[in-house]
Amino acid sequence: MIRVQREDFDIGRELAALTDGNLEVGGLGVFVGLVREMVKGSPIQAMTLEHYPGMTEKQLAAIEAEARARWPLQASLIIHRYGRLEPGERIVLVACASAHREAALEATHFLIDWLKTKAPFWKLEEGEAGADWVEARASDEGAAERWRK
Repeated sequence: MIRVQREDFDIGRELAALTDGNLEVGGLGVFVGLVREMVKGSPIQAMTLEHYPGMTEKQLAAIEAEARARWPLQASLIIHRYGRLEPGERIVLVACASAHREAALEATHFLIDWLKTKAPFWKLEEGEAGADWVEARASDEGAAERWRK
């Protein structure tokens, strides 16, 4: 399941819905991304995430389908927010449910790495010195590289 939304989400409610009634689930892998207060040693006041509706959901669906092809998942969830977010606010929830923890954790890690490098979101960080668009980081590409076939 994929959702791109402006509003916040309730982690407990989302995880309960993901596994509700599925007694084959033995483990959940979960990641929650938050807006940091400090980036590269400088405080930020907010981060604005932009995306192209339709294109973003299509790419997230492809990323999720890749995870489901690689691991025996019972369920998966990607919720990614957009709009202006302040430090401490939730940005993303990624969860994978499987009969065994290893598949759930690996699939979650895969989804996080690929979201960072393949999801079409653009980030604008606002700080005391003004606003700057966030560039792709080599470390994110390096993390994603291990998942390439």
